[in-house]
Amino acid sequence: MNTVHLVSNSDKETFNIARELAEKSKAGEVYCLNGDLGVGKTVFAQGFGAGLKIDEPISSPTFTILKEYTEGTLPLYHFDVYRIGSEDEMDEIGYFEKIDGDGVCLIEWSILIESIIPKDAIKVEIKKNPEKGFNYREIDIIYP
Repeated sequence: MNTVHLVSNSDKETFNIARELAEKSKAGEVYCLNGDLGVGKTVFAQGFGAGLKIDEPISSPTFTILKEYTEGTLPLYHFDVYRIGSEDEMDEIGYFEKIDGDGVCLIEWSILIESIIPKDAIKVEIKKNPEKGFNYREIDIIYP
C-alpha cells in the first residue's frame, strides 16, 4: 500500500485536492471516502465531480443512497451508504453493476460495507484536528 498524506486548510483546498485526484481517475476505479460527520466529504465529492467536468451540482445522496452523474468525462456513481440497512440493499440499487461499470464510483461511509468493497479500491480518509484550526484537515489517500 502507498499512502499520500495531504493537508487542507480550507474548503477550497479540499475541493482542489479532490478535483486533481478525479482528473487522473479511470473508468472502473472505486474511491472510498471516510471521515466523521462534518469533516468535508461533500466538499470533497464536489471537487471530485469538478475534476470529471460535471456541471450539475453535487450533493450528498444520503437519502437516495446513489446519485448518478453521466455528463462528465466519465460517469460518476456517488454513493452515500450512511443509512444503508444491509449489504443486500446495495445489490438492490445496482451497486455491483456500478463498481464493475464504465464510470468511477465514489462511496461515502464505505467502512459500513467494507466486506463488499473491491480489494483494489482507493481509500480516502479525512480527519479534523481542531487544535490546528477549525478548517484544518488531514487527507490520506491510500492506494492498494
